[in-house]
Amino acid sequence: MPIRRLPPETVNRIAAGEVVERPASAIKELVDNAIDAGATRIEVEAHGGGLTRILVADDGCGLSAEELPVAIERHATSKLAPDAQGLWDLLAIHTLGFRGEALPSIGSVARLSIASRAKGARDAFAILVEGGSVGDVAPAAFAGDHGARIEVRDLFYATPARLKFMKSERAEALAITEEIKRQAMANESVGFSLDIDGRRVIRLAPEHPGPQGRLARLSAVLGRDFQDNAIEIDQTRDGVRLTGFAGLPTYNRGNAAHQYLFVNGRPVRDRLLQGALRAAYADFLARDRHPTAALYISLDTSEVDVNVHPAKAEVRFRDPALVRGLIVGARRHALAGAGHRASTTTAASALEGFRAQ
Repeated sequence: MPIRRLPPETVNRIAAGEVVERPASAIKELVDNAIDAGATRIEVEAHGGGLTRILVADDGCGLSAEELPVAIERHATSKLAPDAQGLWDLLAIHTLGFRGEALPSIGSVARLSIASRAKGARDAFAILVEGGSVGDVAPAAFAGDHGARIEVRDLFYATPARLKFMKSERAEALAITEEIKRQAMANESVGFSLDIDGRRVIRLAPEHPGPQGRLARLSAVLGRDFQDNAIEIDQTRDGVRLTGFAGLPTYNRGNAAHQYLFVNGRPVRDRLLQGALRAAYADFLARDRHPTAALYISLDTSEVDVNVHPAKAEVRFRDPALVRGLIVGARRHALAGAGHRASTTTAASALEGFRAQ
């Protein structure tokens, strides 16, 4: 079989298979873009598990009429720029997105519409993309001084085989909810709302930056029990800072679903970090129990590679042993400061048992 050049629409659909695995993946990419645009408010709607309709609206800097058609081209981004020598440094990434793949990937497998008003502009404009076919930029109605309103309909209609691999609408809706929770925990100063099939699931007002605002956001997302049973962590070692909150050993779970990890503001699911967290609690928990935590790692971008996986959910540290040691040591230091404090849930259970007798 001879070697052939793939047409652009086929290339986009192949890329979409990596970047947009399910509706929650599409929403993640759109929310990342909103945060990178400086949004302070992000509204998300999903219908039919996100397959029928997705809407993401924000009050970020917005897009001009000239930028709209460029935004849906592959590998076009405002988040990377060459240095003085003309080199593009992929280890100097300070944004959540950087590949310029999200919008063209979504537009290649769905019906995508983008309406936006750029900050300081009088008029708003919109562009439509259906299965990779791009329409013209046209004037549009837009509520708000600036920002973007992105609507995705009939996700994967152009690749019907992908629909066979989707889970139930309920499962997809749960994945969307979990994604918004992670984004909200990573960005406490941004207000979030999520509607699923017309029902308000999440509504979070912006919090003040800092430990107290972050704890308030974590409490709103994870519940008051987490706030009452968490110890603050704030340690720095060799330029790497670890902050956040970790649950008391007595406040544990039967699975690892309540472990939230963030690197330079990016929600990640990283085996190294999860393993370090398990090691930090190894002397306190049974093997079938798991700690709860929301940990935030901040370090120079040159010390971590985020360009590891298309979904950007994995990272690679230049010095993984340093990061692991920091997590283990910081948790032990914080626990020592907490003394013999027990979780409120354990105390409540013990009291109820005593009363029953």
